[in-house]
Amino acid sequence: MPLRDRTARRRIAGRSTAMVAGVAVAFITGLATAPMTYASPSDPGALRWAPCGDLEEPGAECGTLSVPVDWGRPDGPRLDLAVARRKAADPGARVGSMVFGPGGPGDSGVEMVTDRISRFSPEVRRRFDIVSFDPRGVGRSNPVACSDDLLAERPSPELKTQADFDATVAYNARLRADCRARTGPVFDHLDTAQTVRDVDALRAALGERKLTFHGSSYGTLLGAQYAETYPHRVRAMLLESVMDHSVPTARDFLRSEAATAEDSFREFVRWCEAAEDCALHGRDVRAVWQDLLARAGRGELEDPAEPRTPLSSSDLVNKIAFRKFYGVDYAGLATAIAGMAASEPLPASPTSPAPLHPATPVFCSDWHLPVHDYRQYASLVSMMNVTAPDLPYLLPIHMTAACLGSPTANPQHRLDARGAPPILVSNALHDPATGYPWAVSVARQLGRSGVLLTYEGHGHGSVTNGSCMEDAVAGYLTDLVVPPRGTSCPAVPF
Repeated sequence: MPLRDRTARRRIAGRSTAMVAGVAVAFITGLATAPMTYASPSDPGALRWAPCGDLEEPGAECGTLSVPVDWGRPDGPRLDLAVARRKAADPGARVGSMVFGPGGPGDSGVEMVTDRISRFSPEVRRRFDIVSFDPRGVGRSNPVACSDDLLAERPSPELKTQADFDATVAYNARLRADCRARTGPVFDHLDTAQTVRDVDALRAALGERKLTFHGSSYGTLLGAQYAETYPHRVRAMLLESVMDHSVPTARDFLRSEAATAEDSFREFVRWCEAAEDCALHGRDVRAVWQDLLARAGRGELEDPAEPRTPLSSSDLVNKIAFRKFYGVDYAGLATAIAGMAASEPLPASPTSPAPLHPATPVFCSDWHLPVHDYRQYASLVSMMNVTAPDLPYLLPIHMTAACLGSPTANPQHRLDARGAPPILVSNALHDPATGYPWAVSVARQLGRSGVLLTYEGHGHGSVTNGSCMEDAVAGYLTDLVVPPRGTSCPAVPF
């Protein structure tokens, strides 16, 4: 067994995971689970394909890949990973398979292939079989199951006292126990280090000697750790909208997340001041927004999606503003704000944040963000409010509260991917969730292997934003042509 395989096995053996957080839109919206047809392999490591069912755009194939629940015990219980692919549009120019690492955590890679294949550029679709999967604990790959009633009871992250803090820790323990009992053995083996081994099993089952990989958002953590574990098995790797798993403390993590989200709010305000078609043009956008936050805090703001239902200030920030920042829908956000500002106030009433998605144990198993007591927690909240005064109670503070008391299987560390080939690290300058400084940091940690590609625009995800980005990415993935260091691509108008 190669040294890195032995090291990975030692590192994985005996780990346990935990509960529960939320970092991306998937945690608010949940995952679609439309029925699909899968072919079951006859033996571990095999992949047999059959047409996926119920697709608006036919042509995708689905299958399952059998992998160990715990890679530290490869002869122990197994689980089936749901996998999907679309074959290269030009078989004569086919390079091979490209595996996509989905984000979230909690996003379905199967649905990316079956329903959102336009996420990839025409040239990449022409040259590669696009393959992805539902990571363990997600979608159709032994999803985490928890009591809906218990999920709905989660405490607000707006803790006011030490008693609130203690109650949250106790609730998290009850929820972990419930989810573990309902999910089964995989619940304790959901961390990204385990998924790295799943990806290598998928590479082998696809018949690829080396991996071509595109990871987005949370999938960049998966890609980076794959390169660290198997540097000589990487053919090409694109990390887009990059998470920095070396951020050492809860304070550092929360400050980074608050700063990048506030940057997107400032960019929205600046756009609205200049754009005559902004629904708030000529008004004090911040004042209008702060008034909405105050109304939401009193339970007087109606949820646009649920008439007569009050919208909490947390959901105003995360469901309304943050979601629009992802796709740079500034016009849509301005229209939504203007509509809410003109609405009649509801009678004041208590509000509660939306339940978090049950796939969130993955986050808690990958991030060690300890907070020892209410005083420290309140200090973190205060720091975030100073850093992001327009966006109180962002999702990362929900994560921190939801992970209180949870063990961590795969804690943060600096990357060591010596021996890996060039890895393309791509990020927008104004990304609301994974800030540009994280991409710079990851590229530096990769050393000679790290090549930073900068998109000078906005949004979460950028590799198909204009011909400059598409050409740089396609040239790298298909022909291994590495962009010159320091390459930047201009922003595309939105």
